[in-house]
Amino acid sequence: MGIIAENIRSKLNDQFSPQLLEIEDQSESHRGHVGHREGGETHFHVRLTSSKFEGQNRVQRQRLVYAALADELAGPIHALSLELKAPSD
Repeated sequence: MGIIAENIRSKLNDQFSPQLLEIEDQSESHRGHVGHREGGETHFHVRLTSSKFEGQNRVQRQRLVYAALADELAGPIHALSLELKAPSD
C-alpha cells in the first residue's frame, strides 16, 4: 500500500473508528485517462462502515469523508468513489 493510501487509511480510522474499511487503488484501470500518474495512487475506491453515519443520508456521509480527506482531494487524489454505510444499513 502506498503512502497516499496509508494517509487515507489513517485519517479515516481516526475520524470514523470504522467497523469496516477497505481502500482499493484503482489507478491502473485509468491508465491513459485524465489524472492518471505513473506509480498510481490517483484513483481510489473506499468501502467504509461506521456508526458515525447513523442517521446520515448519502450526501451527508460523503461530505464527512470529503472533509476528512480534504488535503488529499486538493492534491494527489484525482478520483474517489465511496460506499458508505452505517452498521444498521
